[in-house]
Amino acid sequence: MDVTLDLVKLRTLVEVRDTGSMTAAAAALGYTTGAVSQQMAALQRTVRAGLFTQVGRRVQLTDAGSLLADHAVELLALARRTEQALAGLPGQPRARVLVGVFGTAAAALLPRALVRVRERCPGVRLRSMEVDVDDAASAVAAGRVDLAFGVDYPQAPIPRAPDVELLVLVTERFAVAVPAGGPAREGPSSLHDFAGDAWVLPPEHTAYGRAVRMACRRADFEPRVDHSVTDTASTLALVAAGLGVAPVTDLMLTLRREGLATVPLTERVERTLVLAHRREPAPQPGVRAVVDAIRASVPGG
Repeated sequence: MDVTLDLVKLRTLVEVRDTGSMTAAAAALGYTTGAVSQQMAALQRTVRAGLFTQVGRRVQLTDAGSLLADHAVELLALARRTEQALAGLPGQPRARVLVGVFGTAAAALLPRALVRVRERCPGVRLRSMEVDVDDAASAVAAGRVDLAFGVDYPQAPIPRAPDVELLVLVTERFAVAVPAGGPAREGPSSLHDFAGDAWVLPPEHTAYGRAVRMACRRADFEPRVDHSVTDTASTLALVAAGLGVAPVTDLMLTLRREGLATVPLTERVERTLVLAHRREPAPQPGVRAVVDAIRASVPGG
């Protein structure tokens, strides 16, 4: 069978498989749902096979779809390695580097890194796309991005991939965010001092949600979660409105400080911001330039 495969459509196929729906894949890739549907219809015509079945509200790949998606991951990774190898030829780095980001990283670190890359390596085109913070290593391993920000917790570490390295950027210690103007607290407090408060936390299935709950359990209480929220900016807005307390770090506070006060903790509750990249092949000059720019953009890193 003479088939010409389009890498753009293959990337979309992998995203549909990973997210389970064309709507979610469209959101992750910055397309409309209609555009994803058209791409997948064209891909099915190209390979002359059905690639999807509908299971409830989710899309499930057929045997042919799963086979194609597995090979697509390899093809996309090869295409990335080829681009980076060409970018590593002598002279000023010239490359397209795609970085996976989440909210805090995008707001606090990416703008400074973009400026540094533009000033020092004008031949490097740095792009970004949102990646679930818990999927940083897997996104790099699958070739969806060249680099990805992630967060490692001692209580809920990122699943390791043999071909992905996690570069430590900075380790932050958590405090507790409370509404400004509330009852004054003198000096550092224990987590248990907040046992009677309402909390704003991510769901327990997230690494962050698990890590905070485990820290609270070690302090001998179960947090009462009145608001289950993943987005950091929304979390801080709810705290500022007096609707609960939440863990917070200095980088998180770059998203919002208005209406908030912070209480240091006697316990060491920490998180480590990491940057995931492939071990082999070694990062080429374009990727290395972006890594260096990101490291230089981390306060205290």
